[in-house]
Amino acid sequence: MNTTPFQALACPLDGKPLTPSDSAWCCSAGHSFDMAKQGYVNLLPVQQKRSSDPGDSKAMVAARRRFLEAGHYQPIAEAVSRAVFDHAEQGLPRDTFSCLDAGCGDGYYLRELANAGSSETPLALMGLDISKWAVQAAAKQDTKQAPQSCWVVGSNANLPVQSRVLDCVLCMFGFPVFHEFARALKPGGLLIQVEAGADHLRELRDIIYPTLKPERTSDVEPPAGFASLGSETLRYTLTLNDAEAIADLLVMTPHFYRATTEGREKAAALGEITMTVDVRVVRWERI
Repeated sequence: MNTTPFQALACPLDGKPLTPSDSAWCCSAGHSFDMAKQGYVNLLPVQQKRSSDPGDSKAMVAARRRFLEAGHYQPIAEAVSRAVFDHAEQGLPRDTFSCLDAGCGDGYYLRELANAGSSETPLALMGLDISKWAVQAAAKQDTKQAPQSCWVVGSNANLPVQSRVLDCVLCMFGFPVFHEFARALKPGGLLIQVEAGADHLRELRDIIYPTLKPERTSDVEPPAGFASLGSETLRYTLTLNDAEAIADLLVMTPHFYRATTEGREKAAALGEITMTVDVRVVRWERI
């Protein structure tokens, strides 16, 4: 493991580079953003918020952490790490390979990436999420003596990073903002999207919804500023054999809010379920 926190942050108010001090990040215009005691910085100004407490709630973050730490999505983390290091090794030697997880949650995928790394590919890592509860949880799990990542509360719509400074962006089941990703990535940089396939968690969805909507066809045209590097489909069977794990999965997905009360009650009554995990790992290159 050879990781350092990413440093090329930008002021969310004027876009100027931020410089870290012991307790704050400051720009040349005098804007200052204090470091929280947990080890993260909030770069989400009130004017960029759509609610007083945006993003995942404390309960959702805790549910996702329990589910992911149990290893249920470990194959997804491994596939993403392989894709990152395959791309990183194409450009060796380099000082560092910088990677942003845009929508990092509690930091699970960045921790897995750090653990999969080697001294030959030094990483500069950053996790960003609009939920302060998610970023707080991620920062708490980092090593205080030598933190692996820079943890930031912020929005994908206004990434608080300087332009053309990132080697890689991860968007894990999240909301891509392609023009911002393109701005922040270096030419030749990698964007990895992980998105649900048509059969993802189908067995659970069959229970909680009266009928399933037809799946939307994924865009095949590259977004502006990107070229396709191909995709990988990952499918496997997942069995959850206790009610708490099933509840955690439901709470951490949008299905918790989309399902009817009757659907949620059906899920709560389950003691065991076997489901299909079906995801696509899509790779785009910044051109």
